[in-house]
Amino acid sequence: MFQVSKAIPQDISSLPKQGLPTTIVTGFLGSGKTTLLNHILQNQQGLKIAVLVNEFGDIDIDSQLLISMDDNMVELTNGCICCTINDDLVNTIYEVLEREERIDHLLIETTGVADPLPIALTLLGVDLQAVTQLDSILTVLDAENFSLDLFNSQAALSQLTYGDILLLNKSDLVTEERLQTIEEFCHEQKNGARILRCEQGQVALDAILGLGGSNIAQSSDSLAKVAQQGQQHLQNDGFSSFSFRSDRPLDLERFQVFLNDQLPETVFRAKGILWFAQRVQEKFVFQLSGKRFSIDPLPHFTTDTNQLVLISRGLNTLQIQQQLNNCLTQL
Repeated sequence: MFQVSKAIPQDISSLPKQGLPTTIVTGFLGSGKTTLLNHILQNQQGLKIAVLVNEFGDIDIDSQLLISMDDNMVELTNGCICCTINDDLVNTIYEVLEREERIDHLLIETTGVADPLPIALTLLGVDLQAVTQLDSILTVLDAENFSLDLFNSQAALSQLTYGDILLLNKSDLVTEERLQTIEEFCHEQKNGARILRCEQGQVALDAILGLGGSNIAQSSDSLAKVAQQGQQHLQNDGFSSFSFRSDRPLDLERFQVFLNDQLPETVFRAKGILWFAQRVQEKFVFQLSGKRFSIDPLPHFTTDTNQLVLISRGLNTLQIQQQLNNCLTQL
């Protein structure tokens, strides 16, 4: 989780006077947050954007897919920057603000099991309120895998209720009747919810950036909540992550058996960069959300290693470790 640090720079005379517009991008596991970020970065229309990414688990998959990382911060070809958050949101934001190049907008991607409230309260707190402006909380929802059971999770419910905009992603994969049912549920949970439908995170940027301020900043009820509530939700919801690494390739057929016959139904989300003995010169992006998964080529990725993260409830980690070990081959 993010930790708030009191270490702030002594000279902040060059920092933005009105506050750097900041959008929190949240949404449950597999909803399409990284796809949305890529869309924004590819269509930023002259804006200089900084993206902060954070992973639940100790393998930073998303930033590898988003951009090739070098240390903590990298320049993107379009003038934007991308960096990872090393447990300290406040200091990371100040690192962005202290750069010579002026940043026009800051995006903070939460993990799929994060409650956005503590992050919002950090931005509205004494350390950052003078140099950032919480523009909005943008919640990405997965129309294809939408389930009411999901909202038994405090994190998923908070993502919905605190979202200024609800992006109903993958809307092309379900019927109009299904979309209307989801929207009715969202309105029941959040009166006056602003819902935008989209496919593959494709949405007009002026509909989600530069909105002028999040509703949460004007909510005395929200500001009165203690950030510790959000910090405890992982334990309350029973989520855990399992990380697997290996410098030996996987056998494709054995891995297929693992996915079909051994992977527990309690695994909500999995993502990774995989290496198979049958195609040893190539690397692949693995994505699993609900019961659907994909394995796609990852051009120009040369590291000979498997990196895999599973996010689940009640996972038998020793069993999963052994099953994945059984999928490995010798070079």
